[in-house]
Parts: sequence; C-alpha cells; structure tokens
Amino acid sequence: MTGVLVAGVALAQGVGPANASPEDELRAFAQSLSAGLVPAADGRQPQAIVDSGSGSGSAGWGRSTAAAAVGEGPAMTAPLAAFAYGLFNPDSAPAGANRWDCQPTAEHPRPVVLLHGTWLNAYDTFSSLSPQLARAGYCVFALNFGKSGLVQGGGLGSVLPGRYGVGPMEESSLQVAEFVERVRAATGTDQVDIVGHSQGGTIANHYLKFNGGAGKVAKLVTFGATHHGTSLLGIATLGRAINNLGINILGFAEPIAGLSNIQQAVGSPFYAVLNADGDTVPGVDYTAVGSRWDEVTNPYDWTFLRAGAGATVHNITLQEGCEQDLSDHLTLMYSPRAASLALNALDPAHATVPTCTFNPWLIGGSGKL
Repeated sequence: MTGVLVAGVALAQGVGPANASPEDELRAFAQSLSAGLVPAADGRQPQAIVDSGSGSGSAGWGRSTAAAAVGEGPAMTAPLAAFAYGLFNPDSAPAGANRWDCQPTAEHPRPVVLLHGTWLNAYDTFSSLSPQLARAGYCVFALNFGKSGLVQGGGLGSVLPGRYGVGPMEESSLQVAEFVERVRAATGTDQVDIVGHSQGGTIANHYLKFNGGAGKVAKLVTFGATHHGTSLLGIATLGRAINNLGINILGFAEPIAGLSNIQQAVGSPFYAVLNADGDTVPGVDYTAVGSRWDEVTNPYDWTFLRAGAGATVHNITLQEGCEQDLSDHLTLMYSPRAASLALNALDPAHATVPTCTFNPWLIGGSGKL
C-alpha cells in the first residue's frame, strides 16, 4: 500500500483562496483530504496528492509526462559517449538503477533517487554515478521526468530522443512526488535521499516545499542545480531586463527554448514562489556542489543554498583543493571528484578524502571519451 490518494475528481466548495488557480484549488483540496485520513495498519500516514495528469499522457501546451527509466544500459566514463547511447536508448536506466526488488540495508537504509537536468535523461546524466552508488550498497532509482513535445512547449530540443526535463517545472515536481511514493512503497522505507543535477536539484527542492517531500527526504545532494536561476552567461539576465521593460521577449522564446528553460532564467515567477520563504525546509541535510567552470548555471555560486531553521547546508566548490578538475555543467556528473563528494554526502560517517584528478572541460571522464 503506497498510502497515496489522488485528489482532483471534484473540488470541495470553498476550498482554497479566492481567485486561486485550478492547481492551487486541487492542492488545497488534497490537503483537506489528508487532514481527515487516519494512519494505515503499518503506521504509515496516507497523504492525498494532486494528479497533474502526468501519468496519463495528457496533451496540450504546458503538459508533460514521466516514466521510470527501464532496462539498464552500460556504465560510462564520459558524457559524450553516454549522450550517444542515450539517443538510441532514450528510456534506458543507468547501470544499477531501478532494481525494484532491492531492499535497503542497515548500512544504507534509504534508497537514492536520481533526478536529471534539462534536455537530459536519467541515463546520460547518471551512467557513471549510478553504478558507483549501486556498488557501494545503495538501492538506486531513476526517473525520466518532464517529457514534453514541441507542440506542448518542450522547445526545439525535445525533437531529439530522450530530451526530458523540458516541461513545466511544477508538473515535474508532482511527477517526482509520485515516483518517490512508488520507491517508498517498493522498498518499505519512510525516507529517501535525492541526488539532483541541474534542474533536477531545483525540482527536488520544489517537491520538498510544495508537494509533500518534507519529512520524506533526509538528504538532498545537488550538482550545478539552478536553485536561484541562471544568468546563462548574461543572456538570461538581459532577457529578464527586457521583459521588465514590458516586452515579453522570454515569452516569445518559450516555443524555442522550452518552458522549463524560460522558468530557470533569473528572476522568473517560478523562483519568486520557490524561494519566497527561504532556500530550505526543516529536517533536511543539503549538500550543494558547484563548479567554477559551469557555463550553464552561472554565476556558479547561485547554486549554493542558505540554511533556514532546522536544516543544514554544505556548499562545496568543486575546485577547492583540486584546481585540475575543470568540470563544466555536463562533465560535472562524470567527475571522479564529484562522485566521491556524492558518496561522502550520503554517508558522512564513512567519508573519505575526495578524489582529485584532471577532468577536462566538455570531455570529462578524466580525459576519456
């Protein structure tokens, strides 16, 4: 029993604030349902969540779907090779992931959920890290979220196979919420840990704040996450400035860049909501890793978080103590140092000295294609 109900068949009269959006009304209705639910026999508290239509293949502008990655692909050492494999195997799971019979151990009691970034997928993002986590004894699970076609607002990048993370980020957050419930039910665990790259880290933060993630996530480890948006080497900053003058240039760019990319431009309404009450939620241990060579999430220190009440934050610059690691946005997930930082963050009691090797910009994999 997953302990999840779907809210949205009907709206309760008078639920939610005046002039609330349909999504807000559904969320308020779900919360009202949750308040009246009693614990299940196993002690788990059921919680109603909003069904965004993410699993039904609904069409229309601003809609997206999600699915667990399936069929393990080979482990890779560099992003270019992983990208090529992912084009022909767009729904493949990275090695070690989505073994649904995996049971967490006393040493690693929480499963790890992997969340990819924009225009990426579970395989080409985590084909290096996932098998390392599995070999370390973790139950690993990976989701392809935010799948949206050109006519749904996914942008030009969505025409290529396996380019996920392009739909509205609020929908992707709901898809992550559904996936985490599936993982918790399969593993019999109350909490998971999340490792997110780029948009994946930001989606995880949104899930924690708005879609029931608080209390269900113990650790959030992010790499190059767009927690505060990006200037995209100044392009997004300029676009936002023009928008502020009353010319909706970013809106014009949505069909080309995709909805999630526009949402991640600095100063968007998405971030005004996301960070209105601070960067963190109580009870979560956060690790945010950024690279000075990141050409997508920049300034790179915008990926860092400020700890609020009841949360701990570890902000790490990848090059501190290892200047020869030149990882950019994509090669960050193929950096041996980044992998060791992830393992240390997930299990600080057995932390080791982080690996330090030359990892070239764009190529990654310690120079191996």
